Amino acid sequence: MLLHIPNVLSREQVGRFRQKLDAASWTDGRETVGHLGTHAKRNEQLPENSALRRELGETVLLALVNNPTFFSAALPLKYLPPRFNRYTGGGTYGFHVDGAVMNLGQGEQLRSDVSCTLFLCEPEEYDGGELIISDTYGEHEVKLPAGDMVLYPSSSLHKVQPVTRGARLASFFWVQSMVRDDARRRLLWELDSSIQQLTQDCQQHPSLVSLTGIYHNLLRQWAET
Repeated sequence: MLLHIPNVLSREQVGRFRQKLDAASWTDGRETVGHLGTHAKRNEQLPENSALRRELGETVLLALVNNPTFFSAALPLKYLPPRFNRYTGGGTYGFHVDGAVMNLGQGEQLRSDVSCTLFLCEPEEYDGGELIISDTYGEHEVKLPAGDMVLYPSSSLHKVQPVTRGARLASFFWVQSMVRDDARRRLLWELDSSIQQLTQDCQQHPSLVSLTGIYHNLLRQWAET
């Protein structure tokens, strides 16, 4: 499932992020990929041990805790702490698939089920930089307003187009979902969305209790905790 989630960060939060990121020290983004990725990736990232990366990442995760759309779509169990990247001067990242298992440290691993990109620049601030996500329905081009996020299956082939003007700043991270299968997550998301809409349209509808029970029983059957 590919989903656009608007306003994860407020305009004021984006402004604070930008001030701090504009003054930050960046490192070669190839430091965090495997051998094959070094040939496809040309960007910059905040260093892994950066205090600023931890500070801004915690703000992103706190915003998501309070975002019901994100929770319903991702059904998060674990997060890889958010990272931050910058593309300038032709920076790009060719087609690739995210690693299946990632190291959280202290012997703990994360299975990447859901990939997330949070845009921190307005689309008119830079040329290029589109996130291209390929699935069975073709290629989807994503270039969102600052503060908006896209989530998509980590199994998807994807790339970032070259940035030919300006700078593209974003946060990116991965989620291990309680429901590893994307098709099942999509069904649960669609069912939950329908329940929420029905609640708004007809709060006393007799089917609400039954549909809510079906949702939780499916989640109980499919969830891994």
